Amino acid sequence: MTQQPPPPGPGFGPPPPQYAPAQPPYAPAQPAYGPVPPQQPPPQPVPPGPEFLAVDKRNAVVVDESGVVFELSGHTLEFRWPEIRSVHYRASPDGKALMVAVVHLDGRFYEGVVEAKPRARLQEWFGQLAWVLGHYRPMG
Repeated sequence: MTQQPPPPGPGFGPPPPQYAPAQPPYAPAQPAYGPVPPQQPPPQPVPPGPEFLAVDKRNAVVVDESGVVFELSGHTLEFRWPEIRSVHYRASPDGKALMVAVVHLDGRFYEGVVEAKPRARLQEWFGQLAWVLGHYRPMG
């Protein structure tokens, strides 16, 4: 009688050496990330400061804690305080509108114009705008 090979064991057996896992399967897994940083308290919200808003049918000028925003016929231009060199304002030559100009740090100049109806509103805007700009840009 010829000798028969021994019967196979349960399953397929261990994988060939080139496919064997680097660590035994029972070893604890190492985290793939670094240590957890200490818990920091959430940042406190900045209390809102004063705001200026001038609006007409097509345009708007907003000055607040983030900077100056022009809304001009549906297009928005936002300027953050760190990128603003200066802000200027005056009445239009006919005295019917507020003209606000932002001078960017690189020297570019942007202007927003808002009609004041009634004209007395223009004087109110001047007082409000001067106070708000003085709050955010006390040195000019």
